[in-house]
Amino acid sequence: MSRTRTALLAAMALVAGATGTAIAAVPGESGAAAVPCTVDYKVQNQWDTGFTASVTITNNSAAKSSWSLKWSYAGNQKVTSGWNAKVTQSGANVTAANESYNGTLATGGSTTFGFQGSYSGSNAVPATFTLDGVTCNVDSGGGPTDPPPDPPGNRVNNPYDGAKVYVNPEWSEKAAAEPGGSRIANQPTGVWLDRTAAINGVNGGMSLRDHLDEALRQKGSGELVIQLVIYNLPGRDCAALASNGELGPTEIDKYKTQYIDPIKAILADSKYASLRIVTTVEIDSLPNLVTNVSPRPTATPNCDVMKANGNYVKGVGYALNKLGDVANVYNYVDAGHHGWLGWDDNFGASAQMFKEAATAEGATVADVHGFIANTANYSALKEDHFSIGDNVAGKSVRESKWVSWNRYVDELSYAQALRNQLVSIGFDSGIGMLIDTSRNGWGGANRPTGPGATTSVDTYVDGGRYDRRFNTGNWCNQSGAGLGERPQASPEPGIDAYVWMKPPGESDGASEVIDNDEGKGFDRMCDPTYTGNPRNDNNMSGALGNAPLSGHWFSAQFQQLMQNAYPPLS
Repeated sequence: MSRTRTALLAAMALVAGATGTAIAAVPGESGAAAVPCTVDYKVQNQWDTGFTASVTITNNSAAKSSWSLKWSYAGNQKVTSGWNAKVTQSGANVTAANESYNGTLATGGSTTFGFQGSYSGSNAVPATFTLDGVTCNVDSGGGPTDPPPDPPGNRVNNPYDGAKVYVNPEWSEKAAAEPGGSRIANQPTGVWLDRTAAINGVNGGMSLRDHLDEALRQKGSGELVIQLVIYNLPGRDCAALASNGELGPTEIDKYKTQYIDPIKAILADSKYASLRIVTTVEIDSLPNLVTNVSPRPTATPNCDVMKANGNYVKGVGYALNKLGDVANVYNYVDAGHHGWLGWDDNFGASAQMFKEAATAEGATVADVHGFIANTANYSALKEDHFSIGDNVAGKSVRESKWVSWNRYVDELSYAQALRNQLVSIGFDSGIGMLIDTSRNGWGGANRPTGPGATTSVDTYVDGGRYDRRFNTGNWCNQSGAGLGERPQASPEPGIDAYVWMKPPGESDGASEVIDNDEGKGFDRMCDPTYTGNPRNDNNMSGALGNAPLSGHWFSAQFQQLMQNAYPPLS
């Protein structure tokens, strides 16, 4: 199910001429010269004055340790920014060169980068591309690229476009009851199905059908998205005790038959066929299988168990397969956040783990409409006062204590780069990203207005960063956090929506031991006196005190989030 219109590029093999240029054949082939490389140039989004494009290079000649792709525009297109490549332009001529982390291009290997540009008049696809001086292909049509058509039936490319989003009455009532809470009580938030009982309603609360019926009422004659969080894997949250679940590590059959199957049956009811149902599939699960397993220093015994038994992969695959069968369900898989997966040894491995799960238990990549970053986390959407390429006092920003050699400094750059990485390994080229902005505003009096002092790379970064946590590994009820960007559709290239998937005011976990029947443990990362562990580089936890169990209403946190909102609340 493609969400973009691909500009069809016909491959053109060079014939050795008077220059004596030799064409490397594809291994295993003989005879006529083989196509040395192909380029897939897609205009993903286009509006009156601008566009975004994705470019995939496939190398069919000898392996490369670096690469440079060149093309020329026939019109007045201008590249304004790029990602996953260094994209420069001189007149009509454009050059895209590899970044330090994606220069290797094996024989038969591919890499993808993207960029944003401006234009007026027509936006024709370039006629010729050269990779390191060798012509790869030519455009078979050469005409302007039109916006992608919607897929057949009621399914759309971006479910958030042109649609209202469901306001959960239960959350809205709590928000409105807080002093000043009426300012945001009408914002859409996710509905968390965090245990089997939530399907039928917990303690007299709304059931899944109740929410869907209310969504139909809110929908009226227009379009409406309802956001559901699928969150009940066996051995859930193997590295975070605060959000442990009801199912033991081996109870995969219960997950399938008592949790996913009933949810699928309800969502497949034709009564709800007119809703756009967005599912966020299993928060904080698959990344644990990359970062918190042996021999990593951050490994936990519980995560080692879940990797060994395969039940995270099986559970996510089963959920994608079953829920993906419902025509009006749009599955988005949790993709951690930049402060978790942005490092070289986590980034690519996590993408591969996502694909493993997306092709398990009968699922295919077609069952994945996109991915979601920063769910229930605090990573800043965009850091304006420093970037990964800055150098201060002879050191790169990557060497600062805060960035600590990460490739990304904020969620927007991470989400866009991860999207390209996922496309490069086989996910649909039109997948979209969601970013949870419910608690990453970091406004208030402490919000920096410019970069820090240039006396050292640490003073430069620390003085300018919006994210005021002690460490990006801190995740529980963070002190000083604020509401972020309000939910909105198509805010940036490759981003389907900013969402408030985590309802503001719901606790991440108890700050002390609280007996409960919800399967939730006590995690020291929720204790404000805790001095940390390897997963947060042994920093203080930064958590608020007097916090209730995860998912329970936390009035003090809600008030702080409003106070520190950015953009500010009026």
